[in-house]
Amino acid sequence: MSLTFHWFLPTNGDSRHVVGGGHGTPATASGRDRPPTVAYLSQIARAAEDLGFEGALTPTGAWCEDAWLTTAMVAQQSERLKFLVAFRPGFVSPTLAAQMASTFQRQTGGRLLLNVVTGGESHEQRAYGDFLDKDARYRRTGEFLEIVRGLWEGKTVDLHGEHLQVEDAKLARVPDPVPQVYFGGSSPIAGEVAAKYVDVYLTWGEPPAQVAEKIAWVRGLAARQGRTVRFGIRLHVITRDTSEEAWAEAHRLLDGFDAETVKSVQAGLARSESQGQQRMLALHGGSLDGLEIHPNLWAGIGLVRGGAGTALVGSHEEVAERIKEYAALGIEEFVLSGYPHLEEAYWFGEGVLPRLAAHGVWRHPFRTESAPVAQVPFAS
Repeated sequence: MSLTFHWFLPTNGDSRHVVGGGHGTPATASGRDRPPTVAYLSQIARAAEDLGFEGALTPTGAWCEDAWLTTAMVAQQSERLKFLVAFRPGFVSPTLAAQMASTFQRQTGGRLLLNVVTGGESHEQRAYGDFLDKDARYRRTGEFLEIVRGLWEGKTVDLHGEHLQVEDAKLARVPDPVPQVYFGGSSPIAGEVAAKYVDVYLTWGEPPAQVAEKIAWVRGLAARQGRTVRFGIRLHVITRDTSEEAWAEAHRLLDGFDAETVKSVQAGLARSESQGQQRMLALHGGSLDGLEIHPNLWAGIGLVRGGAGTALVGSHEEVAERIKEYAALGIEEFVLSGYPHLEEAYWFGEGVLPRLAAHGVWRHPFRTESAPVAQVPFAS
């Protein structure tokens, strides 16, 4: 088995500092350092593709550029990289979404993956005209995926659900291949949706013991549905030739956090309805102390950023070992990012991936042989 790695397209802007935002909080001023132009995002995409990342996640929300439109443009500037497009099922008709996905597959040669984001913040959902509560949104997501999956199978779909209704829905052309569906959520109803409909369950970067509990939970729910689910994890990375250099970079990022910004972001995230976000907040409690919550797992990013708030920090070999630790739990896919995203892709791609290849747990998805360990590190 070869592990799969995805990178991140910072459609909220990029910087040599942490760009905050997400889960109802706005992007921080640092996001203007490198605007998310198609040219810059394409540069990241081409680098990720060359280094051996199979796909790239794009976020969704009011704090970033639209994921569908952005990836459609960036896809024309790359050749093989897949795009893990985050979308919210309450904002688009399921039949239209199925058609959009089918078109994307044909126009890109099958390079679409879908990250279903139900939406954990009611105030943000209402800004888009969605007034359902959180549990109702998850029930609607289940109906949405039932319709979309039926259409992708070439079926004519009639569904009169609690939230969605379609009659005589059918696609003129089904996608080939059918896009893989990625999904995350920590609430009981999220687990039910994952068990029934998704291909890959994503968790944020919690310590291994907590990740193991989540895997066992979702795996058990899926088994009761007669299904199997793959597992992925969302993390940031700070990897260097030595552990000392990596932690120096983490401390540099931490030194760049403005106290008022931390206070404001933490107050905003404390109102989050997302159980996953609350689990992220509990890892650091808003404090700048004790941020290494597991060997090489640092919770500092979550002080100013919603969503994924932890990073693997260490030497290339240390980060490779932590990845193997998560893989031993059942994690097969890693969705990674780092600031700035162009340079950090090279640090990880030239430093960690060759070591994982040497350990026999990864191979370059677009080459017959993986590149050797780089002798000269990429300089930021």
